[in-house]
Amino acid sequence: MAEGSPKQLFIGVDLGGTKILAGVFNPQLKLIATAKCSTKADRGPKPVMERIVRTIRDAVDEADQDMKLVKGIGIGAPGSIDSEEGRVIFSPNMPGWEDIHLKKELEKQLNVPIFVENDCNACALGVYVAELGSKPRHMVGIFLGTGIGSGIILDGKPFSGFNRTAGEIGHMVLEVGGPKCGCGNKGCFEALASRSAIFRRIQAAVKDGQKTMLVDMLGTDLDDLRSGDLRKALRKGDKLVEKVIEEAAEYTGIAVGNIINFLNPEYIVLGGGVIDALQDEMMSIIVETAKDYAMPGTFKGVEIIASRLGDHAGITGAAALARESSKSS
Repeated sequence: MAEGSPKQLFIGVDLGGTKILAGVFNPQLKLIATAKCSTKADRGPKPVMERIVRTIRDAVDEADQDMKLVKGIGIGAPGSIDSEEGRVIFSPNMPGWEDIHLKKELEKQLNVPIFVENDCNACALGVYVAELGSKPRHMVGIFLGTGIGSGIILDGKPFSGFNRTAGEIGHMVLEVGGPKCGCGNKGCFEALASRSAIFRRIQAAVKDGQKTMLVDMLGTDLDDLRSGDLRKALRKGDKLVEKVIEEAAEYTGIAVGNIINFLNPEYIVLGGGVIDALQDEMMSIIVETAKDYAMPGTFKGVEIIASRLGDHAGITGAAALARESSKSS
């Protein structure tokens, strides 16, 4: 073993609909190495679990360490999670993921204690521990990506609610009769401000004959559109992209204002791929709109910030979960 190598390791896994990211951490939650692979969710739960195991082993190998040093593995998984049993109750974007005993199945293969939490709760915990030093009593993390999710920290602990589904902020209705959401409702926050919603609005506008330099960059179908392309177009003064992003930021600000009125946390942290790519363009609009929608007196002292952890929020939170749960198990 190399000099200075940790005697204990914790692994955090971010299980997403498109990719699996695993990180190896020391007990101080310093990231040592990562590995990732595509999820291939359409193959069903068993092949995905095999890919999780392989990604964990690859990350440990990348760190030049041994699985025997791993004291706990935390997994942030999408959907409704029974964290006590380590069971995925239901994951809408993962075919066949209903009543999946993730903890039990992976412990059989890895012989290491496994702890499972909702992916957005894991991201929020990562921000709370690594960026805020576990200091605030209450924090809400809002994550804008393909969809929109959130994680809630109350009195320093993840809050999952009575049916373990708390934090589905993406399905807060912000516009009655608005665009159809994947959940079946209309006008959800996710249908208005997620990356998918932004892309759909730009594609619809192009079909209606509106001009954008994205067509010159990517072709009329915009099939390969990415968040980074939006940033490039904005910085070149693309009016259509500017309008769509401004509206998404305003909807996000309304959601943040609602959260301030309802929960009044000390911190609201924005993260996810959309914020990572467009923080400079969106954050000031989000903050100003939240001020407009927060009731008088509720906004004072509340911090609204963008996460610096980016893609590593989920694995950091999952590793923190493993570290804390290992102490008490």
